[in-house]
Amino acid sequence: MKRRVVLALGAAFVVTGCGAVRDSRLNPFNWFGGARRRERVQQTAEVARDQRLLVADVTSLSVDAYSSGAIVRATGIPPSQGWWDAELVARPIDENGVLVYDFRVFPPIIDTPTGTPRSREITVGVSISAVRLDQVREIVVQGANNALSSRR
Repeated sequence: MKRRVVLALGAAFVVTGCGAVRDSRLNPFNWFGGARRRERVQQTAEVARDQRLLVADVTSLSVDAYSSGAIVRATGIPPSQGWWDAELVARPIDENGVLVYDFRVFPPIIDTPTGTPRSREITVGVSISAVRLDQVREIVVQGANNALSSRR
């Protein structure tokens, strides 16, 4: 009888401890928080070679963990419809562990209507390996007018 009570109490303590792990840094789903506004990072000469333009506004940013690293997903709104070939272009990780992505897109070839913001939305994503993610403390995605960041 005592053995059953001790085992039951031990199991209760183990299950109670799971709540602490859920909110701790050990849980990979807690590695990055929600997106926050941030100042833009200055452009370097090697990044300037890309012929695509920065999207006008970055409206959302999410960093989702998975077994081999994380997926960075960003949504931006260009000034009109018809922008194409969108990509998050990575810069080198700086000494503070900040990984900056430029949200780059080509403008339309012909004149296009402005349309509603919803009709102009462009969503892109990129995968970051777990090895590279170990060096990162903050992820920044920037457009022409603003930047959003997510920190560990």
